[in-house]
Amino acid sequence: MSFAYEVKIDGKFKFLEEGQGEPLLLLHGLFGTMSNFTGIIDHFRHTHKVIVPLLPLFELDLLHTTVGGLEKYLSKFIDQRGYNGIHLLGNSLGGHVALVHILKSPGKIKSLILTGSSGLFENGMGETYPKRGDYEYIKKKTEITFYDPNVATKELVDEVYQIVNERMKTLKVISLARSAIKHNMQNELVHINTPTLLIWGNNDIITPPFVGREFNKLIKNSELHFIDHCGHAPMMEVPQEFNKILSEFLQKLNSTAAN
Repeated sequence: MSFAYEVKIDGKFKFLEEGQGEPLLLLHGLFGTMSNFTGIIDHFRHTHKVIVPLLPLFELDLLHTTVGGLEKYLSKFIDQRGYNGIHLLGNSLGGHVALVHILKSPGKIKSLILTGSSGLFENGMGETYPKRGDYEYIKKKTEITFYDPNVATKELVDEVYQIVNERMKTLKVISLARSAIKHNMQNELVHINTPTLLIWGNNDIITPPFVGREFNKLIKNSELHFIDHCGHAPMMEVPQEFNKILSEFLQKLNSTAAN
């Protein structure tokens, strides 16, 4: 699927914004890019304003290359653009950033959607870095993101490989991965009251199914859906099933609000 959306620029922010309606704001993970969300954008731009900020994973100074640093960036972005009543969706590290944000500034968030989110437990990729230039290692690591290793196209592996091969970027990846592992949110999740949807791959080996169950237990107003034959990035691997679960959740939310 070709990625044909135009990147917009507003001050220091780069982002996609497609469609009209309630804001559906998507946050990618550590090795993520905007194209991870093609399936969601294609589907929801007909009913929502779909927004994908390009998170500055490699632009912040090393000290601020943390989950908290990314959350500050997100917060400024939301203020700058004047979004409100947001459905905030995060995959992997993006989910972690969404969680930190909703605990700090719940006011503008209408619902939270987490898929393969870090924040409780993850089999990190950033902790044990191989010598740079080990393409096969990167290929394997990218493939384990998915149930079907063929989803890890050469294009995707090349993208990750390029990141890892730049020393400063590698340091920032490690910094973000460590920050995510250190910033465990177990004790904070009970304070989230926002309606929450959890979509988990049954074959996720990075944030395994028990992590989804734990989020479900700790976030009181949450519902959990598992998808079979699916790994750590359901919105990429099984976009139709993912979009169906998300559509039903958003419709239910609106009909509840209307009553």
